[in-house]
Amino acid sequence: MSSWLETFKPTASSRFQVFLLGGIWTIVGASLTFVGGYWLLTSGDNKIMLLILIVVAAGVGLGKSSLVLDRATHKFISRIQHRGEDKCVGGFLSIKGWAMVAAMMLLGRVLRSLPISSSFLGAIYAAVGIGLLFSSRLIWRAWQNHRLEEVVSGEN
Repeated sequence: MSSWLETFKPTASSRFQVFLLGGIWTIVGASLTFVGGYWLLTSGDNKIMLLILIVVAAGVGLGKSSLVLDRATHKFISRIQHRGEDKCVGGFLSIKGWAMVAAMMLLGRVLRSLPISSSFLGAIYAAVGIGLLFSSRLIWRAWQNHRLEEVVSGEN
């Protein structure tokens, strides 16, 4: 079974895996920010309350990025770089990383099922999305640096 798995597993370069990680964080971050913003703006709350929620969501998102997500981003990038070339494409995250993704998805589902106002839920989604978007800058920087290293070394 092991040889079958080794033969047919999808592999990718470390550069592509960094690109994949950046794409996922950017798309999920943008989607959560958009959905959260939509829920905030269509909630019917007064404009002052909306402004406060938007400012708080942005602050929490940037804080989460700086305090939590940047550290996780560095770990994910380091994992990809240390694994080497042509490794399983799904392995760009560890089992713990994939568990974190699943837990975040489950938490989003649970939050949507609770009797929470759409403006508060929108602020939570926007905060998480802003955090992911801001931390994705580190991934794109690592991808760009990897690309520049390949150009300098003449690989591409």
